[in-house]
Amino acid sequence: FTVHIGASDVAVTGIPPQFMTYTLLMPPGSPESDAELLIRSISGTAESLGITIVGGHTGWYGAVTVPIVGGVTVWGIADRDAWISPGGARDGDVLLMTKGPAIEAAALLGILYRDRIGDRMDPALLDRVIRRTDEITVVEDALSAFSAGGVHAMHDATEGGVLGGLWEMHAASGIPVYADLDNVPVPEDIASLAGALGFDPWLAISEGTLLAAVDPGSVQAVLTTWEGLGIPGFVLGRFDASLGRNTLKQNGKTGALPDPQEDPFWKLFFAGLPG
Repeated sequence: FTVHIGASDVAVTGIPPQFMTYTLLMPPGSPESDAELLIRSISGTAESLGITIVGGHTGWYGAVTVPIVGGVTVWGIADRDAWISPGGARDGDVLLMTKGPAIEAAALLGILYRDRIGDRMDPALLDRVIRRTDEITVVEDALSAFSAGGVHAMHDATEGGVLGGLWEMHAASGIPVYADLDNVPVPEDIASLAGALGFDPWLAISEGTLLAAVDPGSVQAVLTTWEGLGIPGFVLGRFDASLGRNTLKQNGKTGALPDPQEDPFWKLFFAGLPG
């Protein structure tokens, strides 16, 4: 995840991530082979994305109890007017979304709770949700959409999930958002885990879910591009200045889009940690 999360933050600008630095902190007494394993994994993932690691730091420290990867910085180089930001959405843009909600939350909580929810969840669905760790990235989603054309803004749905991401795109662009959650099915495995653990998937952290503001004339090109790559894509809504407020439709009912105050992932994550 170290590489993909940093790379995703660059990719949503439409610019390929190119360079990276990071810091690896190791507990005292841990063998060099442990550090070598982590370094090989990080380097291999970076290479697969075309990213060159140009610097960083590795050390063993007394206050460190488990290996920590931090200080991750990823960047790319482009002309000043060649990139986009989450604030670039325009009135009338169509709001597209990839994969589904709670990709990151479901995958990580599935791993953390797998030995405790076997009686509340079909084993095949639990296996499926755990395998979604491979989907915790929007690098391919974002770069392919940008290449298809007509994309004015992109954002990955991290803290606060999809609904939090929509509020952030609204705050950046100043344009109200209309989101129809009934248009996007929650994947069965994610819905099952959310039911077992009691959280709303639309509010949970979802690195791996891309939100994109797209010119209406380019929507089909973007969706077709994603389909060709095996990335599920959906029309979630639109940016509409005439609304006056952010608006949500769910279960056939329309009202104000709630502004997430707390991501349910963290309470479940810390409650599930051993010890």
